[in-house]
Order: sequence, then C-alpha cells, then structure tokens
Amino acid sequence: MEMPSPSEMVLADKPKLIEALLQVLPEDAVISDLAETRAYECDALTAYRCPPMLAVLPRTTQEVSDVLRICHEAGVPVVPRGAGTSLAGGALPTADCVLLGVARMTEVLETDYDNRVIRVQTGRTNLSVSGAVEDEDFFYAPDPSSQLACAIAGNIAMNSGGAHCLKYGVTTNNLMGVTMVMMDGTVVEIGGAHLDAGGLDLLGVICGSEGQLGVVTEATLRILRKPEGARPVLIAFDSNEVAGACVSDIIKAGVLPVAIEFMDRPCIEACEAFAKAGYPMCEALLIVEVEGSDAEIDHQLALIGDIARRHNPLELREARDADQAARIWLGRKSAFGAMGQINDYMCLDGTIPVSTLPEVLRGIEDLSEKFGLKVANVFHAGDGNMHPLILFDANKPGDLELCEEMGAEILKLCVEVGGCLTGEHGVGVEKRDLMIHQYGPDDLEAQLKVKDVFDPKWLLNAAKVFPLPVTENRRTAG
Repeated sequence: MEMPSPSEMVLADKPKLIEALLQVLPEDAVISDLAETRAYECDALTAYRCPPMLAVLPRTTQEVSDVLRICHEAGVPVVPRGAGTSLAGGALPTADCVLLGVARMTEVLETDYDNRVIRVQTGRTNLSVSGAVEDEDFFYAPDPSSQLACAIAGNIAMNSGGAHCLKYGVTTNNLMGVTMVMMDGTVVEIGGAHLDAGGLDLLGVICGSEGQLGVVTEATLRILRKPEGARPVLIAFDSNEVAGACVSDIIKAGVLPVAIEFMDRPCIEACEAFAKAGYPMCEALLIVEVEGSDAEIDHQLALIGDIARRHNPLELREARDADQAARIWLGRKSAFGAMGQINDYMCLDGTIPVSTLPEVLRGIEDLSEKFGLKVANVFHAGDGNMHPLILFDANKPGDLELCEEMGAEILKLCVEVGGCLTGEHGVGVEKRDLMIHQYGPDDLEAQLKVKDVFDPKWLLNAAKVFPLPVTENRRTAG
C-alpha cells in the first residue's frame, strides 16, 4: 500500500515540535520513543504498518485544540485515532505525522433521561455508553461487533453500524451533536440536544468523514428505552442463495426485525468448533431477532416463520428463554475471533440492495473459484451490509496481493448491483483506489472541495479516502 513520502523538513523539526507540545500537554501525553510509537503503527488492518513520528494523548478539548494549532502552524500532518479498531486502515499513520489519540478522553459529561440524550467524550467505548445508562433502563443503539473496544470517535468517523442497525439505524441516525476541533485549533459546536439543527446539515457531513475534516472530541448521542423483550429465531438452509432470498422476502413483507444476521457453512463450522453454540451444520444460517411485548414478538415471529417455511428450511429454532437466546447469538458474536483461529483473513465491507443478495452471493462464489481463495460470509443481511472474509496465508508470498485483488472485485460487484464500497468500516486506505468505481470526476471534486474548506492545507489524516495522486496534488496545492 503506497503512502506519501515523509517530509524531511518536518522530521528535522521533531525536537522543536516536541518542545512545543510539552508546553501544552503533560509529559506522559507526548510519546516520541520509537519503541513506544510502534504501539500505534497500525489499526486492525494489520497488513500495513508505519510508526508515527510522535503520538499524543490529550485529555480535553482544549488540549486537542492546542495540539492541532501547533501542528497547523508547523505544517505537520495529524492522524486522529480512536481505539484503533478500524478494519480499513483509517488510523494508519505516516512517518512524519503526529498521531492524536483520544483514548484518555472517556468522561460522561451530561445525561438527560427526560430528553433521551447523553453527552460523552469521544474516547469512551461504544459499549460503555450503554453501560452508563443501563441502570435507568436505557441503551445506546449502534452496536458494532467491536463495541467492547471501539471508541465513539471512530464510530462517528466511519458511521459505524452493527447487528441492530436494521431497526435503529447507524451512528448518523443516533448522533445529535458534536464538539469538533478544526485543524487550525478552532473549536466548533454543531448540532446539540435537539432533533435537528438549523442551516446546512454539517453534522451529516462530519459523520462518516473519516477524520478528514476535524477531530471530534465530544458527542451528544441519542439514548433509547430498552424494549420490553427480545427473542431470536435461528433458520437453517441448504444454500446461500435460498437464505438470501428468504431475507429479501422478509424485508419485502414489511416486517421490521431488530436484526437479520447471515452466516455460511465455513463460518458456521468455525464458530461451532470455537463456541459450541449448537448450530446445525448447513450451508447457510439466519439469525432473526424481533423485540417488543410478548404479543408483538409472537406475532412477528409467526410472520417470519411463515415466510421462512416457503423456502423449505432445514431447521427453524425459536428461542424460548434467555439461555436459548444467548446460545443462538453466541456463535455469531464469536464469528470473527473463531475465523481468526483457523486462518488469516481479510474482512470486507460492501453494501448492496437486499433484493440482490442471491446474485451477489453467487458472484462471490464465482470469484472464490476464480482466485482459488476460500470465502466465509457473515454479515448484517437485513440492510445488505456484506462482510465477506477472504481466507489467505499471510506467510505465502503473493497471497496477500491475490486477496486484495479478489477483494477489489467483490467490492466492484457491490457497486455494480447498485450498492456502495462501504457500509460501516469506511474507505480508509483499503478502498481509496476504488473510489473512482463508485464516483465520477464531478462527484469526487465536490467531496474534495468540502475537504478544502475544512482543512485547506490537507494535513488531517493524509493519504486516506481519496486516490493517493489526488490527495498529494491537493496537499501540494494547499
């Protein structure tokens, strides 16, 4: 993965930069030793690594503002980092950058149950937001698979979703306001504890902008009352295509489950060996969960059962108590760890119209045969958010490159059927060269002009999102 050449001038001024940063940060918040900066050399896309020149760990919005002002004046690139769980290289440093981590910014700043909002520093983990309000029977809806570790900062940067986004939406549907620091150190407030802000939808621009426009230090999030109850059903099929058709029919029927999750045989086998959840050995498995009162749950599951039976399922297993429900979800929640035990893999993230699921699953099978690499599928089927796991051998020369080539073909297929390159992982460095397959020159230019307004010098999160030549030309012009 090509990255820009480091600026010799910036590297030469490293001692002066450290001195300036120590004027606004505690000593333990400035990390300059190479052995220590290696802790930040990559995110969860571990195939690509580059230690940053420096790493800083501020605790307040003011400290973030001071850091960015210093870096802006010195012309030093800055890479924002949440918890480092990005699967697209969204927090991959450059050799001449200051990596700005928000991991120490974890405070709950305000909770308002009457208006159903919570304001937090963005280094706080996703799951701990729900943890802060669960005693009052509230929760925060977006639930990425990495929710135990991932930070709200990264969720906002990538517009993260999760298993329950079918009903509750992704981060942008649950984000009400932000405090953001611009690259020159200016602090801005956008949105707030109300439904819609006046004027331009700047909040919609910021959510999903991948750290290109500013560093979000505080977020006002929507919290919801916990439902009365929830119950999953497990449905087994003898083919991926039939399972995909069943998902499409559930959505067409107007039923709105809280989640529809899909797993294919390679994933089922790995999860069963790892978690022993009691899954049937079949070609494809759906986990469909609904929620509400007991009467609502019974009604919805009856409709889903009727739809599923039209597709001749091998098994239809409805959870009858909390233990059975937990076991149905156990394998799915263990999927990525289970696959990691048996193989190196690359996890993709393309989104497609639900009606095209059977077609895309066939296409992935064809590409698997063409490239000679196995694929395991586990994804949020209800909203068409695909997560094919391409299995490869990281120690075999050429296998990573072959995997990347196959991944690019799968993502192009997603675009061709009317979908897009990413649903929740973001573009990062992984998909930046594929942007031209989704956007025409005019579309890309419009996005570049937004970046020009927020970050005229192009110092924030260099070499991400846009094809590298475009980024470098813009940065040179800035």
